[in-house]
Amino acid sequence: MSDPRIPSSSSFDTDVLIVGAGPAGLTLATALAARGANFMLIDRQAEGANTSRAAVVHAHTLEALEPLQVAGRLVERGVQAQRFTIRDRDRVLVPIGFDQLPTRYPYTLMVSQAVTESVLLERLRELGGQVLRPRVLTDLRQDATGATATLDDGRQVRARYVVGTDGMHSTVRERAGIGFTGGSYGESFLLADVRLTGGVPHDEVILYFSPAGMVVVAPLPGGAHRIVATVANAPEHPDAGYLQALLDARGPASERAVVREVLWGSRFRVHHRLADAYRAGRVLLAGDAAHVHSPAGGQGMNVGIVDATTLADALSQALAGNEAALDAYGTMRRPVAGQVIALADRLTRMATARPALRAARNLLLRTLSRLPMVRRQLAWRLSGLVYR
Repeated sequence: MSDPRIPSSSSFDTDVLIVGAGPAGLTLATALAARGANFMLIDRQAEGANTSRAAVVHAHTLEALEPLQVAGRLVERGVQAQRFTIRDRDRVLVPIGFDQLPTRYPYTLMVSQAVTESVLLERLRELGGQVLRPRVLTDLRQDATGATATLDDGRQVRARYVVGTDGMHSTVRERAGIGFTGGSYGESFLLADVRLTGGVPHDEVILYFSPAGMVVVAPLPGGAHRIVATVANAPEHPDAGYLQALLDARGPASERAVVREVLWGSRFRVHHRLADAYRAGRVLLAGDAAHVHSPAGGQGMNVGIVDATTLADALSQALAGNEAALDAYGTMRRPVAGQVIALADRLTRMATARPALRAARNLLLRTLSRLPMVRRQLAWRLSGLVYR
């Protein structure tokens, strides 16, 4: 890995410049480091974020991380949720079990994005890599042989390839002229980590439907739970009273879930967008820079991590002379993101269906869920194994 403080003797400062050290960027850097590739990873934050939105790592993602010696470390620090259910208050509409899946990870692993990032960073450092902080990309230009990135300190970095893993508002994507097609939901989303007692299990992820909107309640390590909900105007920092009222209106009814403590809370807007292309010349995209969608199903970070492991293979081939591998990366991964966006959108729209449609929706879901084939297909799709 090239050190930016030491002048390069070649015409390139690095083979691959990775912009953004979230889960996708860290995974890509770790995978390249494991292959002995020359790369530079930069991030605009002075230090990694200690709060996070994602909290789900699915089976296919763990399989992709296994060769990097990351999967086992995550499993040690997470909670294994054996089931995912869709409910209308206490009534189970769709039960989905993961225990019969043909994988070493027949569960949904609940672990915060902050922990996932710290485990990836630990492994990256073991392999001799680092994150250069704070470094902000302000401009990007490319030609037939490479790309030149301008940083906020005025320095220019010359790379054979640049990868944007810099999130929904990606500067890399914008400078490359790649469109980001889609829209946004009218509601805001509330996110909170809390300590609960009462009617919520500690080994199951639940998506509750209600006339007031949806709420996801999922277990986290240390006895905490993650709450995600659609709200017309969510408060910036939801307190225990607000969260209690939300669970009373949408969550379990027969045995009340009681909020004992709020560990962290926030709000955000959710978009459903997909990059028009994953490659423009010497520039490539992965993670949220390439796709964003509703948190329903917990797929976002997972798709980005698998993007990164796939792209690491493609970049290794390209650096060895097979540049067609970079086009194959987009051909393979963009349709996956499209399918994930569609599933998350369907779940979100079903969850927020008008009260007049609620009975018909529930009847349809209960009828379909009686079919073993439907339950199996949903388990394969949510776990990501369908995209192997």
